[in-house]
Amino acid sequence: MPITILGLGPGDPDLLTRRAWRILSEADEVYLRTARHPNVADLPIRALHSFDAWYDAAEDFATLYQRIAEEVLRLGQRPQGVVYAVPGHPLVGEQTVTLILQMARAQNVPVEIVDGLSFIEPLIGALGIDALDGIQLHDAESIAHMHHPPLNPDVPALLAQLYSAAVASDVKLTLANQYPHTHEVILVHGAGTPSQRLERLPLYALDRQPVDHLTSLFVPPLPAKGSFEYFQEIMAHLRSPEGCPWDRKQTHESLRPYLLEETYEVLEALDSGDVELLKRELGDLLLQIVFHAQIAVESDEFSMADVIAYVCQKLIRRHPHVWGDVQADDPQQVHANWDQIKRQERAEESQAQPPSALDGVPRSLPALAAAALIHERAARVGFEWERLEDVIAKVREELEELINATDSDHRREEFGDVLSSLVNLARWHQIDPETALRENTVKFMRRFQYVERQAAQQGKALQSMTPAELDALWNAAKGAGL
Repeated sequence: MPITILGLGPGDPDLLTRRAWRILSEADEVYLRTARHPNVADLPIRALHSFDAWYDAAEDFATLYQRIAEEVLRLGQRPQGVVYAVPGHPLVGEQTVTLILQMARAQNVPVEIVDGLSFIEPLIGALGIDALDGIQLHDAESIAHMHHPPLNPDVPALLAQLYSAAVASDVKLTLANQYPHTHEVILVHGAGTPSQRLERLPLYALDRQPVDHLTSLFVPPLPAKGSFEYFQEIMAHLRSPEGCPWDRKQTHESLRPYLLEETYEVLEALDSGDVELLKRELGDLLLQIVFHAQIAVESDEFSMADVIAYVCQKLIRRHPHVWGDVQADDPQQVHANWDQIKRQERAEESQAQPPSALDGVPRSLPALAAAALIHERAARVGFEWERLEDVIAKVREELEELINATDSDHRREEFGDVLSSLVNLARWHQIDPETALRENTVKFMRRFQYVERQAAQQGKALQSMTPAELDALWNAAKGAGL
């Protein structure tokens, strides 16, 4: 066999397979990816070569592994072939082996894989866990380069090759996007070697302990189930024949009022500044999204994965300054790039009408929010006043026209113009008019209810009080900070 790739096991010589021992005993020479392996000194090898010297000169791991794979392929094309040995199992966390197999298939070079015990078996033995109980396996370095962990928090995870303090620090930051900083994790040192030991510690201390190339990380599940998959299972169960009659009865159309209601309750939670309330209301809003997705699955329309894939692709496509080579040094340039990409997308969709800057404004938006969005869209393409003074003058002009209107239809029209000009003024001051009016309404309610209470304490009905008395109570409410 031109290329024999052999697994050296996790580190204890007793865990080396009999087949691997025989091949090593009979080979004239063996090439090791690294000699930094606990059982190398005990191997029956006549001539030993390693690629350790290449590590110091390498620019990065990807370049190094490519170079090693190319060299092994070259050696394998000799008449005597080559025996290439790697730690653990050849197909568990060994990128050089993956590259060798790809290149060998392309060049029709035979490859024999000699299985070895991987680090996984000693790890699960040390931890006393069942590998088929949903455990997740990842390379710690891959997690370190992410911003959010690709882990289901309802099931345990093993992160292999936590080989340095720098990797441990980056892994900690990534995991902190999903796990509390006090979540207990376990460092497994030297799994499958005589020096094997477990170290329990909180996540925040992960990068404060010595680690090396034989260190792995075990992340237990969170105490309360909170994965998206679990959420979808609950919803699918509710919609099943064994579920809830009310949930089974719902349709996209019947859920419309609940979607609007939950959206407004999220806005109220934002206005209140109550983080705990916001958490609950966001959950209720997410429930509506998952509900619609489950109905769509049952109707063979689309799945939640389709929904998420669409928005992920859109985010990447519309942020070329993050995932591409486009420059965007400020939010205004980001907006301009976003609008240009949207126009290109609409043009590619071959709409019957020429694309408009106002396309995509939802008709179901509240009138004030819709007006704000429309003014913003128009301004982005240059339909804009040059000075704030011009905007204020327009408000005064529209207000004067309202005052001078002579009939109800004319007054309604002019009142709309006043509102529109005020929305535009709010945009110039970077005020969300919908939020401003909602906050003002809440403030009015607080002050009005204060007036009601004070009038009741005086034994008076509001209807019987003079405007001056009501104004005095209103000013008192303002003075009380309401």
